[in-house]
This record gives sequence, C-alpha cells and structure tokens, in this order.
Amino acid sequence: MSHLPAPITVARPRPAHRRSKRRSEAATAWTFVAPSVVIILGLSAVPVVWSLLLSFQTNDLVTPSRWSGLDNYRALAQDPHFSEAVRNTLLYVVLYVPLSMALGLMLALALNRRIRLVGLYRTLIFVPFVVSATAQGVLFSFILDPEFGAANAVLHHLGISPQGFLTDPSQALLVLVAITLWSGTGFCLVVYLAALQDVPPSLIEAALLDGANRRQVLRYVTLPTLTPVSVFLVLWQTINALQVFDLVYVTTKGGPLGSTTVIVYFIWEQAFKNGAAGYGAAAAYVLAVVLGLTAGILRIVRRRERRSLEGATA
Repeated sequence: MSHLPAPITVARPRPAHRRSKRRSEAATAWTFVAPSVVIILGLSAVPVVWSLLLSFQTNDLVTPSRWSGLDNYRALAQDPHFSEAVRNTLLYVVLYVPLSMALGLMLALALNRRIRLVGLYRTLIFVPFVVSATAQGVLFSFILDPEFGAANAVLHHLGISPQGFLTDPSQALLVLVAITLWSGTGFCLVVYLAALQDVPPSLIEAALLDGANRRQVLRYVTLPTLTPVSVFLVLWQTINALQVFDLVYVTTKGGPLGSTTVIVYFIWEQAFKNGAAGYGAAAAYVLAVVLGLTAGILRIVRRRERRSLEGATA
C-alpha cells in the first residue's frame, strides 16, 4: 500500500507583518509623491491663504503691511471704478456666453452631416480656439486700427464711414466680445458635435415615424438630450468670461475711459500698477465668491436636470 505525500501547507503572513509591509509601501509611495505635493501646495494653497490674509491688510508691496480689517471691502463697495468693472464684466458674460453657445450649436448642427470637406471646415473653425488671447489681441489691434487697419479700409470701399472700434467707448467692449467669439465658438462646436453624435438614432427615427418634422425633432428630441452638455458649457464659458484679462491687456488696457475695464484687469491694476496689493486682493476674493456662487448654482441646476431626466426615463 503506497503512502500519499503529506499536503504542503503555505505559511500565511502574520497581520503584524502585513501592516509593516503596507506602511513600507505607503512610505515609498509618499517619497515619490512628496515633491509634487510640495510644489502644488506652494503654488496654490499657500498663495490662496496668503492673499486672503492680504485682503485684510493695507499693503503696497514695499513697506510693512498694516492690518486694516474690512476696510478694503468697504472701500470696494463705494468705489465707482470697481462698480464699473463689475458692470463691464457682467455685460461681457451676458453677451459672450449665450452667443458662443448658440453659434457653436448652429455650426455643430450644420457640420453634423456627411458633406464634402467637412473635416476641413471643422478644423478651420476650431483653430482660432488654439490661438492664445495675446496673439489674438495683437492680430486684431492691427486689423481694427482706426487709421491704418484693414477693417476700415474694407468699410471705406463699401461706402461706410470709418469706425473707432477699440478706441470708441461705445464699441470697444462689443468688439472684444466679437473677438472672443471668433476663438471661443470653436470649443462649443467641438463639444456639441461630440454630443450630437451620441444622440441615439433610434429616438430620431421613432420621432420621424410618428410624424415629427425636422424642427420638432430638434426641439423635442435633440435639444433635451444636449441639456447636460449645455449646462457644462454654461459653467465653462462663464468661468472663462469672468477671468478675461489677456485680451483686454493687449488691446485696450481697460480703456477708452474705462469702458473695457473688467474685474481681473481691475485687480491687476490695483495690485501691480497702483501698488495697492491689499485692495487688489480684496477685489480678487470678491471675484472668487462670484465664481463659487456661479459654480454652485449651475451644479444645483445640473442635479435637477439629471433628476428630471431620470424621472422621464423611469
């Protein structure tokens, strides 16, 4: 009778050994991650806290700062230049955000078809989005120059009187909106185009079989499907519009007569041009509160839209 070999038993690591191994692995991981964490904290968290403390101080970046409490915020509430900057920024946002989304949606609907050279058209519309705001400002400063610009030369041939464009207080902000639309519409086009290609064809076919025309399909099928994307674009475009600075700095420097002074340019002007760092920091935190409220409101709207969509599909 043959004897079977004894079963081989594998020794399991003890719990203490497992904890020690996990600690060693965690220590090794933190060793590699620590430099990045230090850089991120140094470039983000520390400046945020420092600027918050600075907003409660009187500081000119040269002499020692002096604690002033809420004086900077009280001064902002009574500053007509800050009020003008807020109005200009809100007008810029109100014009730019819906126009960029509407143009992007119309172009996406037009290019979401099998037409010749459609890839070229999409690329040409998206390319301006890649161009930096500084380059856009330099380009359009030459084109819209009141005396030597190409725009007034074209208007002259059409029999239209020359325009001031960026030098006219009544036109400057509108011209900046038009320049930003030239570049920002491409982003909305790409996002909407991707969303349109994800619309279930079965929904469109079912609506057509039920007798709906193209306009009704767009209104009752396509647009409701694009609601989450539209909410994202509202949030993204609003944040970008509230932070506009490069284009204003390169083209108008906040002029003429303060007609294009937006909040971010006002912050830069106070902190680095006028030497009122504490005052500029207070204005920056007012902008941060506005951005936070905007993000919060749009997040609530997005949640309600998701709930309504889930209720409709249930």
